[in-house]
Amino acid sequence: MERITIAIADDHALVRQGIHTFLEAYPDLSIVGEAESGEAIVCLVAELVPDIVLMDLVMAGMGGVEATRQVKRVSPHTQVIVLTSFDDDEYIFPALRAGVLSYILKDVGINDLAETVRKAAKGESVLHPRVAARVVQEVHRERSDIPNLFTELSTRELEVLRLIADGLSNAAIAEKLVISEKTVKVHVSNILSKLHRLDRTQAAVFAWQQGLVRREDR
Repeated sequence: MERITIAIADDHALVRQGIHTFLEAYPDLSIVGEAESGEAIVCLVAELVPDIVLMDLVMAGMGGVEATRQVKRVSPHTQVIVLTSFDDDEYIFPALRAGVLSYILKDVGINDLAETVRKAAKGESVLHPRVAARVVQEVHRERSDIPNLFTELSTRELEVLRLIADGLSNAAIAEKLVISEKTVKVHVSNILSKLHRLDRTQAAVFAWQQGLVRREDR
């Protein structure tokens, strides 16, 4: 059995020792190194390229967020699991943006921690329920903050945008809507202007992302 290699970053020796002892009891997991600071874990990862880093967020010197960013830079293959006591927004979102795959709290059971490691090795994310709730809330908030730019489009422009998103060329759109290709170009120009997009590809992607076009419509 090929074991999953793990490095631990935490500035408390007792915490590192406890995690090391517990995880080494699993035959498919192997602790290959420990670090007491962000700087040290980056150097360790560059040398050993472990599958997983268990990352504390609050450490003296370089914190876990910056350490995660640098770990992902020196070893993109390495997945980072935050193991922390903090579930505040000021920690959660910077960590996720830095490249953290999973975010769990230190009250996690050892079996759950081992399973989180196994999932991370397969690229699967695990979030503590409180963290997951905050992420969902933030996604909903961001979606509600997006202005409905489609209200700026005329009925004909919406038709043209749907056809662009469906992959049709200007000539094909003109034929389908029984209008001239020159008129289609005018509509496309207006659409890009109103949606603040650089080209038709960006407009098409935006239409798909915002649900103007759905797969079942095709």
